[in-house]
Amino acid sequence: MEFTIRPITEKDNVAIAQIIRDVLIEHDVPKVGTAYADPQLDFMFEAYNVPRAAYFVVEMDGDIVGGAGIYRLENEDETICELQKMYFMPKARGRGIGKEMMTQCLEAAKSFGYQKCYLETMPNMQSAQSLYRNSGFDYVCSPMGNTGHTACPVWMIKDL
Repeated sequence: MEFTIRPITEKDNVAIAQIIRDVLIEHDVPKVGTAYADPQLDFMFEAYNVPRAAYFVVEMDGDIVGGAGIYRLENEDETICELQKMYFMPKARGRGIGKEMMTQCLEAAKSFGYQKCYLETMPNMQSAQSLYRNSGFDYVCSPMGNTGHTACPVWMIKDL
């Protein structure tokens, strides 16, 4: 199956919010203290339509099947961004889409002038952690910034 990675549009808001919620439920992630409860989840286009931020969606056969974004890490140095809301439906997994999406996001982060990229994830999301490690992310011992994701106990960072 062919896929396309493109910037989010306003018409993608409903689909990407549903995908993120579905994937979090699939992985038995708490609804509080994770992306599930983020206030911007239903307004992703608007949330990322600001300077030094971007959100990309993956389209397969006309359907949105995943996405990921870059945003400045709140309450940290302005040179640090966060990889945010990287989730894919099962039919999009195992096809190299995550690697392509990672490349797109990290290139965007560099173009925005960020020097480091931080992320948070869950312990049971092993495939995601493998992708992050293969992309050059290293584990850190404590959370950074103010993501609001108090239920995410795995933290990683990468020099860009």
